[in-house]
Amino acid sequence: MKILVVQESDWLKRNPHQQHHLMDRMSIRGHEVKVIDYPIDWPKDDNEGFRFEREVVDNVSKIDERANVQVIRPSFIKKPVLNYLSLYSSHKNEVKYQIENFKPDVIVSLGLLNAYTSSKLAKKYNIPYVYYLIDVLYALIPEKTFQSFGKYINKKAIKNSTKVITINQKLSELAVQLGAKSEDTILIDAGIDFSSYDPNLDSSAIRSEYNIKDDDIVLFFMGFIYDFAGIKELAIKLGQEKEKYPNYKLLVVGDGDAYDDLVKIKQDYNLEDQLILTGRQSFEKIPEFLSSATFCLLPAYIDEEIMQDIVPIKIYEYLAMEKVVIASELPGISTEFGYNHGVEYVQGADEVLDKAESIIQSGKYDVLAKTAREYVKDNDWEVITDKFEKVLTDLVQNH
Repeated sequence: MKILVVQESDWLKRNPHQQHHLMDRMSIRGHEVKVIDYPIDWPKDDNEGFRFEREVVDNVSKIDERANVQVIRPSFIKKPVLNYLSLYSSHKNEVKYQIENFKPDVIVSLGLLNAYTSSKLAKKYNIPYVYYLIDVLYALIPEKTFQSFGKYINKKAIKNSTKVITINQKLSELAVQLGAKSEDTILIDAGIDFSSYDPNLDSSAIRSEYNIKDDDIVLFFMGFIYDFAGIKELAIKLGQEKEKYPNYKLLVVGDGDAYDDLVKIKQDYNLEDQLILTGRQSFEKIPEFLSSATFCLLPAYIDEEIMQDIVPIKIYEYLAMEKVVIASELPGISTEFGYNHGVEYVQGADEVLDKAESIIQSGKYDVLAKTAREYVKDNDWEVITDKFEKVLTDLVQNH
């Protein structure tokens, strides 16, 4: 099967997400995969010059080195607003080119502008079109004035879809609200590589490198650090109450919008020994970092629109490692994991320290941790890929 994936994020540099896990595995299974992407961080990484020239990167693998995915990056103008206008045109032309030359059996889309154009072209050329809803993308558009337009074209792309696949119940509900037919909306959970996420993994090397002692309580966060992630507020709270929590350490693996603020908080509150900022780390090292954690965190702003319906894949990985998760009581997460399954809820980042301490003092930590892994035991990536592959295969065969 030939699969054309269309998205508006960076396939190469961003941390692995659901689509990377699936497409690497689909490639290994013998399917031919091409991805049209967009280097979304160009203002920070490559803002010189007027135009980004088309690039093609072969033999890409994000999860498994056996994968062979081709990534195509259409040209665009490197100026605010003009980047979107040029992206619309160049991605449309690229999708049409791939349809005529690559001749995909199915198109899988995760974007907005290029999702809309690819949905129209898929209909024109009679190709099965799958919208893969794993995030509320229009709420992530930096320019607030464009978000309503983003939602509008998201609806258009979803209405044009042959099938819509989501990764949790709240996103399935959102898909229907955006125009998907309930009978054509399929929920396939996020997955876990249980061979890598082993609760018994040795953490001594990480603990030694970052001066984490045996009796330290490690609060762990990984991924892109958005301003609404709650990590800044937690770091300040720890700085204000470090005498109350002398053996607590906040370990942050990743970078993002709030990283520089965290560096400043570390200096301002003298958190040299308690706030550990590693920057971005390789995907292969993440389980080792996770093994050093006591609690894993998602203390995002509880009223942040983008966070209402999503369930980050890392929550599954946290639970698989038998770590108790402390998360804001967001609708997507509480619907997906319920209560008493290893996820303990707070209303905001300022409650995380007290929540962690109360769990430890209650003596319930080990029971909660065991419950966590048990709850996600059926989310093996190979099983998830089987389901995804079957949906695409049936769609192509019956189209």
